[in-house]
Amino acid sequence: MISVADLLVNNRIPGNFFTPDVYVRGDLEVGLLENRQGDRLLAVPETLIQAIYSGLYKETGQANRLVLFNCGKWWGKSFYTRFCEQVTGYYSLPLADMPMVEFIQALQECWMAHGWGKIEMDQTYQQRGFLIVKIQNSAFARLAPQHNQPACHLEAGILASFFSQLTGKELGCIQTSCESMGADCNRFLLGLPKRLEPIETMVLNLDHDAIMQQLCA
Repeated sequence: MISVADLLVNNRIPGNFFTPDVYVRGDLEVGLLENRQGDRLLAVPETLIQAIYSGLYKETGQANRLVLFNCGKWWGKSFYTRFCEQVTGYYSLPLADMPMVEFIQALQECWMAHGWGKIEMDQTYQQRGFLIVKIQNSAFARLAPQHNQPACHLEAGILASFFSQLTGKELGCIQTSCESMGADCNRFLLGLPKRLEPIETMVLNLDHDAIMQQLCA
């Protein structure tokens, strides 16, 4: 809660740091995109995402899933660092001290500002040691080739790395539903790697609800 004493020292009440109209700044003359701190942003065209999918599959075959996941882990590590710096600097509050509601809201706003879709946390299975992350309107899913299994391996890597650093534990992440297969959203299951191992074969034959039933039986 904002106190009167705080306002006397700092008369600015923090709003949404990631408001797109303020967070993303562009210079059409030089073709640059930056965030409000002056860090460079990259606009990725649809054709590039499609080319990454097709090129990796052609060069690495089924190993393309692992390549994308590892790229996502590297990306997620940098993303977590930037997210912490931005949120901590703007709200003058360490990430570890933020109320959960405010943390989730900041992450949702950040995710949308970068054009990655809408992200939500489902804590239904938290007591079982699992966190479900739901993402809608993902460009990575929309532009993925049509296969019989989830395709957002890059996002899975980002989430695994982000939440591993957030919790201080090495977490794995497996996608259990995908918009590219007609699902209502992309669901990612986070947990300890050993506990996620059985899911790697389940995703080929079972939907998300059936996977969770077997996993928590």
